[in-house]
Amino acid sequence: MADPVDGLVYLNYVRARWRVVALSSFVAILLAAGVSLLLTRQYTATARIVIEPPAGADPRSAMAVSPIYLESLKTYEQFASSDSLFQKSAARFQLQTLMGPRPIESLKRSVLRVGIVRNTRILEIAATLPDAPKAQALAQYVAEQTVAQNRSLLAQSGEDLVSGVEKQAAEARARLDRTEEQWSRLLVNEPVDSVQSAIADAGVLRAKLGEQIASARLEIADAGDRERQSSPSEADLLRKEQSNARARLDELQREVDSLDRQVADKERLLAQRLAGREQLEAERKSDQAALTAVETRLRDTRNDLSYRGERLTIIDTGVVPERPSSPNVPLNVAVAGILGMLFPLVYLALALNFEPQRSSGRDVLEALSRASHD
Repeated sequence: MADPVDGLVYLNYVRARWRVVALSSFVAILLAAGVSLLLTRQYTATARIVIEPPAGADPRSAMAVSPIYLESLKTYEQFASSDSLFQKSAARFQLQTLMGPRPIESLKRSVLRVGIVRNTRILEIAATLPDAPKAQALAQYVAEQTVAQNRSLLAQSGEDLVSGVEKQAAEARARLDRTEEQWSRLLVNEPVDSVQSAIADAGVLRAKLGEQIASARLEIADAGDRERQSSPSEADLLRKEQSNARARLDELQREVDSLDRQVADKERLLAQRLAGREQLEAERKSDQAALTAVETRLRDTRNDLSYRGERLTIIDTGVVPERPSSPNVPLNVAVAGILGMLFPLVYLALALNFEPQRSSGRDVLEALSRASHD
């Protein structure tokens, strides 16, 4: 193989054939310009949505945009680029009539572009169509539907949350109502005041019986003393009095014992009723506290509904584009001109590199031809 050709030889070789390079570049530019002018002009309109943090969030945390948070914002790209939303948009703007009958997936790839601007909370929605006003209307419509869908999801999740807390509040209120009903029945069926009054009256009665018992004992003792000092006839009378006093003392003692048993029963009944009241009162206070807590939570939940989730706001509905986004005639012509120059230059380099081989081959053939003639 021949030695590589140096640069100076190559430049001279190209200079000698500059018309080939110029013709190739001219043809490429002419073809690129013609094809670009024949292509249908496409117009791109862009709508922009800012994704703001929840209203109740710390402002300092709102300023700190972490990579994880930015990655989470890509969720909203799925809102704007969902197949159902694009299908509804295609039907609304008759895109298959405008762009020709083709699958909705292919139409979506060529018409809609959605993405988060790098290191920002800006969601861009770009629509590309041959009709400039319709492209702007499509981008604005997709942006509005994205915002509406986000609000709908936040509202739905808020309603579900409030519904759950309301259910808890209803259950707590029902428990408290049952406890209050039990308390009312307890006050009617198991009174305490009457038992306490009966115990107090029994105490007064026992005190009176105690006085009577003491009087009877004193009477018995006095009759015994007089019996020892009296005559036989008076002693019989005193013994009868003493016997009557003892009988009355026994009767009084039985009344006291019966009264003590009744008081003991009433005290046990009172203790049971007071214990039941204390237990039910503790349940009432617990149910009231639980109801107050869940009602406070329900009120706070309703107040916090507007502070949940990111807020989407359209900051730019886009404008009707006046210049087509494609085809880019100057760019196409420039690229075609460069390629039109590059290809012949490569071809000439290869041709120059193989030129010595062809020359040496011709010399060998001529030498063989002369030898055969001799």
